Amino acid sequence: MRLGILCVGRLKAGPERELYARYAARVAAMRNLGLAGLDLLEIDESRARNPAERMAQEGDGMLAALPAGARLVVFDERGKPASSVDFAAMVESERDKGVKSLWFAIGGSEGLAPAVRDKAGAVFSFGRMTLPHQIVRILVAEQIYRATTILSGHPYHRA
Repeated sequence: MRLGILCVGRLKAGPERELYARYAARVAAMRNLGLAGLDLLEIDESRARNPAERMAQEGDGMLAALPAGARLVVFDERGKPASSVDFAAMVESERDKGVKSLWFAIGGSEGLAPAVRDKAGAVFSFGRMTLPHQIVRILVAEQIYRATTILSGHPYHRA
């Protein structure tokens, strides 16, 4: 199953980009799990002045960029908090169902458009705190890596 992250905005050069790249490389290096890569699709931030219009435009861009047939999981403050083990179990379940690609979406500064949340098979939250979407991207990449280590029995995750 191919893995990917779909997000609004582009990471500029710097520590956030380097940390994301480190986790993406670790995910791509995991073998024999039936999981492949960690692709990244970045959608341009909307320039609309109205927050609702900006969110809708970004949502349309995300849905248009989502690969055909991909299963979508989103991170949103209204989502379900889950443990890393629960998250890994969801990834494993999708893989075992024969899902070809699993994409994780992160909204922009206004959040995710309802149309994107509605398309998602699962909605997770990192809690009720507001976090910068650039940092959420790193957290998602780390949790995907952690899920692969849990599934492989690697000692990275200490439960």
